[in-house]
Amino acid sequence: MKTNLYIVNEIEPLDVSVKVTDAQLLFNELTYTHFPVIKENIYLGCISEADIRCFETDKALESYQYALEGFYAREDNNWLDILESFAQNNSNIMPVLDDNNNYLGFFELGDIMNLFNETPFLSEPGNILIVEKGILDYSFSEISQIIESNNAKVLGLFISNMENDVAQITLKISDSDINNIVQTFRRYSYNIVSKHQEDTFLTNLKERSKYLAKYLNI
Repeated sequence: MKTNLYIVNEIEPLDVSVKVTDAQLLFNELTYTHFPVIKENIYLGCISEADIRCFETDKALESYQYALEGFYAREDNNWLDILESFAQNNSNIMPVLDDNNNYLGFFELGDIMNLFNETPFLSEPGNILIVEKGILDYSFSEISQIIESNNAKVLGLFISNMENDVAQITLKISDSDINNIVQTFRRYSYNIVSKHQEDTFLTNLKERSKYLAKYLNI
C-alpha cells in the first residue's frame, strides 16, 4: 500500500509568522486536532487546537514555538507505523516530511484507517475470536498451529489488551468450524473471551448447572 498517494497538500501549513488570531480562525474552519507550522518550508512542529485557544491573539506563533509538538511521518513509512503515530500523539493529522525534513503535506487519520479497512482482517469473511493467556505462556506460532490444525487460516491477529500479566489476542479466522477451534484453544489452556453460539462447551456447562441446581432443590 503506497501511503504517499494519501498525502494532502492542498491546504497550506501555518507559517511561524502568522498571528494567533489567524490560526484560531483556521481551526474554526477545519476539524483537525493539530496543524503543521513551518519556517521557510522546514517543519517546526504541530500546534494543537487546545493550546491555540489559550494564546494571546495579537502575538505571532513564533512566540509560542515551545508549545509545538514535533511528531511527523516520512512519505515512505508503513501505514501501520503511521497509524501507531496517530494513536501515540492523539491527533487526526500527521505531517509528512522528506529525508531532508522538507514539509510535503499531511496524512488524515480517516485515510489511513481506510487502508486498514482494505486488509483481509476486515474485508474477508470469517470469524472473530478473542483469547487470553499469560504473557509468558502464549505464542503466535502456537496460536497459528491451533488454527491451522483445524483446517482454518489466520487472516490477522493482534494483541488487543495486556494487563495483570495476561495478554488478550484478537484473531480473524477464515470460515471454519469455530467450535473445534475454541475447544482446541481450551485444551492449550487459553481462556476464551469472545462468545460464540457454536460453543458447545458452554451450552453443556449450562445444562449441567441447571441439572445440578434442580438436583440440589429436590
